Amino acid sequence: MKKINLQKLNIKKNYGAAMMIFTLFVFFISMTIIAGISRPVIREYVLGNNILDSKQAYFLANSATEDVLYRINKSKQLGSSVNLVLGTTTVTTTVTTLANGNKEILASADNAGYQRKINLTVQKGVGTSFYYGMQSGTGGITLNNSSQIIGNVYSNGPITGTGSITGTAVSANGQSATVDQTNGSGAPASDNIFGNTTNTKTIAQSFQLTNTNILSSAQIYIKKVGSPADATVTIRTDSSGKPSSTIKATGTLSTNLVSTNYGWVNINFTSNPSLTSATTYWLTVDGASASGSNYYIIGGNVNYGNGTAKIGKLSPSTWTQIGVNTDLFFSISTGGAYGSINGVTVGTAGVGNAEAHSVTNSTVAGTIYCQTGSSNNKACDTSHLDPVSANFPVSDQNITDWKDDALLGGTSPAISLSGSSTQSIGPKKITGNVTLSSNAVLTVTGVLWITGNLSISNNSIMKLDPSFGAAGGVVIVDGTVSTANSATFLGSGTTGSYMMVVSTNTGSSAISISNTAGSIILIAPYGGVVLSNSAGANQVTAKTITLSNSATITYNSGLTSSSFSTGPSGAWTVKSWKETQ
Repeated sequence: MKKINLQKLNIKKNYGAAMMIFTLFVFFISMTIIAGISRPVIREYVLGNNILDSKQAYFLANSATEDVLYRINKSKQLGSSVNLVLGTTTVTTTVTTLANGNKEILASADNAGYQRKINLTVQKGVGTSFYYGMQSGTGGITLNNSSQIIGNVYSNGPITGTGSITGTAVSANGQSATVDQTNGSGAPASDNIFGNTTNTKTIAQSFQLTNTNILSSAQIYIKKVGSPADATVTIRTDSSGKPSSTIKATGTLSTNLVSTNYGWVNINFTSNPSLTSATTYWLTVDGASASGSNYYIIGGNVNYGNGTAKIGKLSPSTWTQIGVNTDLFFSISTGGAYGSINGVTVGTAGVGNAEAHSVTNSTVAGTIYCQTGSSNNKACDTSHLDPVSANFPVSDQNITDWKDDALLGGTSPAISLSGSSTQSIGPKKITGNVTLSSNAVLTVTGVLWITGNLSISNNSIMKLDPSFGAAGGVVIVDGTVSTANSATFLGSGTTGSYMMVVSTNTGSSAISISNTAGSIILIAPYGGVVLSNSAGANQVTAKTITLSNSATITYNSGLTSSSFSTGPSGAWTVKSWKETQ
């Protein structure tokens, strides 16, 4: 009989129990460690998801404000609120028009209970292009003594004097042109839309001149919807009662000069052909693209006896009569004197041309393009056609709309500051004069319309509020503008910000700047600008411009795309952005 060793059996049983207890102990310790490690991991995972949900709400809120701003700028259909859904995220955007004409866009997004809100304030802007350091109308430019223009010059009148121009100087033909044909005044009887569809891309008006003469320019009474592109304008011959393919002259309708309200806009052409009296020609305006939300409208009536209006497209040529004997509001100007440059130093270091029909008594670094010339440092190069008149960068309707923007802020009485006094104002119509003297500071917070005179002297400053950022500000003055004794105009403090001062006065000294001027663009479309002593500006446009002593115009190339904080022609731009609770 086999004997069982109970002592050994008990030892084995105890060993197995110990192993089980040890295993359970290790298991529980491991689970505790795993729990300790996984708890913060899970917490971080949950927190990460929460942050992701919040960020998704934030990004959709931002996207919603951008979508609404795009719709506003493109004149697309837009209600008082817009709802968007992306996955589990929803956003509601509301648009409110503020008292000063700005718009407030508020986007509130929600994603799994996490909410983010974005507040965007936008203002109407105008992109205005200044291609020349100085541009004059028929009155021309006079440079006396050691005055200097640093940059290019374009004049619709003569350029004379003893000063210097570092760039190219151009004096165009067409000074003192006269209107041969015209139709339309007051409120139009009909609104004639074009550029909105493929089959209504182009509008045309026929006419016959009274006198044979060279073509100078055309004018049309026009407004726009949305933001259409520049349009091509042509003068064409007639082909069986419609525009032919024979082009006599070509020009451009700049969308920047067209408002959302009716206004006359001038069209200059790249050549000045001779047009024959009692012969039918067509003025055509061709939209760059067909868009139902971005197009033009020309006013019309039935009063013109020498032509008719049609609408259609140039290629393939398809035309339809507009109404019954409808005619567009338009005019055709002809004639004018030849351009001339006399006694001026043009260019530097071999760069800088002189271009005019006649150039005399001038020293030119580059080429002299002229048909007649004498007493110059080199002979005429006759290979170029005479230059033609150029449009001003600001139209009459732009000015009218800026005044309307000022009125949104109400009216204010005359302002007189002196002895280091300060004031902030805008948008506002100021009925009377604005006078700053003895270190006074006037801060412009919106477009100003001054019905009287603007006078700044003795170290006083007129500046834009920092909120303008890189944008410029506009001040319209019905009277005269004058500065003396280190008076200064300043932008917002951000590079690219300028104050544009526009005088509608018709006098020869509508704007008179002596000594310092600062970050300023001066516009006097109906009168003269006079700069003397150490006066300076970034750009000057006026009917007549006179520089004397050491006056200097220094052109900034960034002015080709200057953006202003208010205006009828530009897009809505961001004034402020913030996240709210």
